[in-house]
Amino acid sequence: MSGQRSTTSVVPDQPTQGRRSSAQPRRRADGKHVQRLLSGYLPLLLAVVVMMAPLIWMLISSVKTRPEIFTVPLQWLPERPYGGNYTEVIERYPFGRFFLNSVIVTAVGAGVKVLLAMFTAYALVFIRFPAKKLIFILIIVALMVPPQVVIVPNYTLIADLGWQNTYLGIIVPGLGTAFGTFLLRQQFLTLPRAIVDAATLDGAGHWRKLWHVVVPISAPTIATVALVTIVSEWNEYLWPLIIVDRPDMMTLPVALTLMQNADGTNNWGVLMAGTAMVVLPVLVVFTLLQRHIVAGLTQGATTG
Repeated sequence: MSGQRSTTSVVPDQPTQGRRSSAQPRRRADGKHVQRLLSGYLPLLLAVVVMMAPLIWMLISSVKTRPEIFTVPLQWLPERPYGGNYTEVIERYPFGRFFLNSVIVTAVGAGVKVLLAMFTAYALVFIRFPAKKLIFILIIVALMVPPQVVIVPNYTLIADLGWQNTYLGIIVPGLGTAFGTFLLRQQFLTLPRAIVDAATLDGAGHWRKLWHVVVPISAPTIATVALVTIVSEWNEYLWPLIIVDRPDMMTLPVALTLMQNADGTNNWGVLMAGTAMVVLPVLVVFTLLQRHIVAGLTQGATTG
């Protein structure tokens, strides 16, 4: 009887111990998984908050009245959105002219830059000519040269040509793009040579191979170069500020300086409204097409 009682008391405990032993590793695995998520995503979340905070504050301030901006203690949200700042920007300043100047400079400058990068990268990969490696090394060196270094020579040249306060004076000095050439060259090196050789056997010349073979395959990388160039051209401030002194030729970033000099530091609502009108168009374009940047950067990243 005692043996039977001992067996009946031991047998029910075995499944419980098994469940406990199997649950402990699961809890440890779940804890490690949560820890990895926190360690990976928490820094990214903090970085997003730090980067987005000025943009959010700019948008909020653009719909505040002047007393609400200077209220102490700080008033985070307006009692009622105020659209008079945007109306004042359009009525007081030739904002349409500023916008047109930026569109022309960005479209022409970015378009020519992308074309030059495509042609140069194609020549460096698919055409044999002397000193090709040396030219590529010079392109890499150009990536390390700050653009501020060439401001004085460029200004002297543009002034001698009489291109001050012109679109040519704004666009031409920045047409060289070492970054785009380097990125497209790395992408073109990853293309299967058999496809290009097959086009050559079919009688295709370099122009046809570029537009009908190389460009369709490399579309994500070309889109990446185009988007980065568009954002850079749209936000360019220093060179247009130096070469332009007439309001009718100012681009949007330079026009913000004109607005700040006219209003001083007493009308931040109008200045924030103008800044929002400068930032939002390119931000929308960048957000809609950002997936091409990721695909393009990873597409050409396998070849050294």
